[in-house]
Amino acid sequence: MGLIAILFYILTVAAQWVVFQKAGIAGWKSIIPIYNSYCLFKIAWGNGWVFLAMIIPLVGVIVDFMCMYKLAKSFDKGLGFCLGLFFLRPVFYIILAFSDDEYIGPNGNRVYVA
Repeated sequence: MGLIAILFYILTVAAQWVVFQKAGIAGWKSIIPIYNSYCLFKIAWGNGWVFLAMIIPLVGVIVDFMCMYKLAKSFDKGLGFCLGLFFLRPVFYIILAFSDDEYIGPNGNRVYVA
């Protein structure tokens, strides 16, 4: 059972790596634990420092949901995909990574972050 969990984790990290690359961020940044959250928020919000709100109890859940909504919108997806990202994050990361979806940016203007 542990081996399956490790393989699933590796697949999720690989998917996040590809999502980062689609957004114009180096894929290796997805491996570093706290820095990957900063980069994910930078992809979704345009400002990575918003991830610090995740520290606050209850507010963190709301901010996390908003981040998944903004991430879905950054790849031109809707509320259904946002709910998938929120509740089944590894599966929807894999879908997002290995589909033909393009990163259009947090404002929908196809801007790549550095």
